[in-house]
Amino acid sequence: MRKFLLPLLLMLFFIIESIFVELMPPKVFGNEYILVPHFLMIAIILLTVYGPKNYGVLYGFLFGLLFDIVYTEIMGIYLCLFPLVAYICYKLMKILQTNIVMVTFISIIGVALLELGAYEMNVIINRTDMTFASYSMDRLIPTLTLNFIFIILTVYPFKRHFEKLALSLDA
Repeated sequence: MRKFLLPLLLMLFFIIESIFVELMPPKVFGNEYILVPHFLMIAIILLTVYGPKNYGVLYGFLFGLLFDIVYTEIMGIYLCLFPLVAYICYKLMKILQTNIVMVTFISIIGVALLELGAYEMNVIINRTDMTFASYSMDRLIPTLTLNFIFIILTVYPFKRHFEKLALSLDA
């Protein structure tokens, strides 16, 4: 039963992202900001940092493919971005200290890389006409704020859970 807990947890965040978008009112704080939850990506980044070696990249591939199949018409954007962001965060954490403040900072950088990568891919294939200035004010900054709040609320429980998972796999 324990080995199914991690995939179920990640699947739960995959579903919660969709529910969050549906329940979010169109006008937040009087403006039409676009808030994009990246709860799954944050969980994958935290799994990469605190969990067993290479699990974050592996689950990044699996859930990136699932994300592309379910949510996007273009196959491959998130299939490439999820594991790439997880790998970059993994390499950064090998250089930096693994304390909660640094992990929070690296997680925000990971979400920003994911958002910017998806935006740039959409610009390259002409699927968006949004300028970078309006994108950063209407989507990037509100998205990073939302995900920062989520990281603050969940980093410690994820840390404890993924460290226990790593210890159980080592034994």
